[in-house]
Amino acid sequence: MADVLRAPTADELVRLKRWRNSTFAVMLFGYVGYYICRKNLSAAVPLMGDEFGYSNSELGLIALYSEIAYAVGKLINGPLADRIGGKSIFLTGMIGAILCNLAFSQGSSLGYFIVVWCVCRYFLSMGWGGLAKVIGHWYEPERNGTVMGFISLNFQFGGVVATLFAGAIVAAGGGWREVFIYPPLVLFLIFVWSYLASKNSPRDLIPDTNFGHSLQGRKATLFSEGDEAEGIKGHPLDIVKKLLSLRAFQFLLLYSFLTTFLRSIFFFWTPKMLVDMGMGTSSAILKSALFPMLGCIGTVLLGWYTDKYAVNGDRTKAMSIMLLGLVVSAGSVSMMLAQEAFNGDVIVVLLGLCGFFLLGPYSMSSGALTLDIAGPNAAGSATGMIDGLGYMGGALAVWSAGLLSDQLGWGQVFMVITGCSFLATLAAYSMGKFSKSPA
Repeated sequence: MADVLRAPTADELVRLKRWRNSTFAVMLFGYVGYYICRKNLSAAVPLMGDEFGYSNSELGLIALYSEIAYAVGKLINGPLADRIGGKSIFLTGMIGAILCNLAFSQGSSLGYFIVVWCVCRYFLSMGWGGLAKVIGHWYEPERNGTVMGFISLNFQFGGVVATLFAGAIVAAGGGWREVFIYPPLVLFLIFVWSYLASKNSPRDLIPDTNFGHSLQGRKATLFSEGDEAEGIKGHPLDIVKKLLSLRAFQFLLLYSFLTTFLRSIFFFWTPKMLVDMGMGTSSAILKSALFPMLGCIGTVLLGWYTDKYAVNGDRTKAMSIMLLGLVVSAGSVSMMLAQEAFNGDVIVVLLGLCGFFLLGPYSMSSGALTLDIAGPNAAGSATGMIDGLGYMGGALAVWSAGLLSDQLGWGQVFMVITGCSFLATLAAYSMGKFSKSPA
């Protein structure tokens, strides 16, 4: 990057805005493509259980080991994105996911499924760090909440699209193998478009432009500690040390662990839980889409609200309030499942409310809060640590939820979800309370 940055000319500004819109679209819809080659597993789980006779505990092993692979991938690929560029690693992850999905469709043993899906999740871990780095370079820090709120629609809406796509395949008579054949074909088309229609940063077009920088300097947020507009800089190890020295970031890691723990249970097990309740497979898959669908609304609402109304940039108070809504919704599901007779449609609605209250606060951890703390130069490393630890929690969650459901039922699983939701609320509150204190 040039030492002295200048404002773009009128013609350059038109060109830069056109590429920013195009790059935003790639990051938005490209990551939806990631999800159609990720969320298809949860849709296939009931079908694989029927064909191979797997228990929930056995199916949970696929999720357990692949979540660990995803977490390790986050820790490796986050800093790698800072080194080689967000776009390069974003596209590499797509190719890996395409090949692994096709390979998964040819399997017939639990061991094979575990190994191939672990490799797939490693490639899938490349997406978000690359995305955060690219977006961070194209937009001013003052817009982090709104921009990342909208960009986070990709994994919420991606969950909806992936679930509906898989449900349509099953409703049309396709089996579990088809669920892993058609999505990668779609992702390949998205890959070609993503390659052609995006740029790493404005400086790829005009090396000395200040486009994407704050004109007033980096916005003062609850978490900023005097770093310049680009945020934390330096060698990846120095970046990691700096981040870990910040008390706000320490609480953010705990918060990410808890919210990813919760999200992983919902994302992997919701279709199977509804089937276990007595719903048909295609109906259960389609109805499970309500969770990410309402999550889209919650994500955009929270991002917009915290940009516009959060006092001193403190997003944590609004996050805490939404998480209290999750406590109530999950607790209600637990109480209903404890009864001998319950209304399945009401449970579906409550699961949708869980999505509304959880996915907005969840998206903040590796979205707006990451850019608030680290800036675009360290975004890859920050998301790597946040998501790496988070998905360690996710690995524990998906396996333990399957085991607990086999032994005690889904009502007990939701008691655990309710307790963890309350702990996540406390973590969000503490993040805001202690971030003003020196580490």
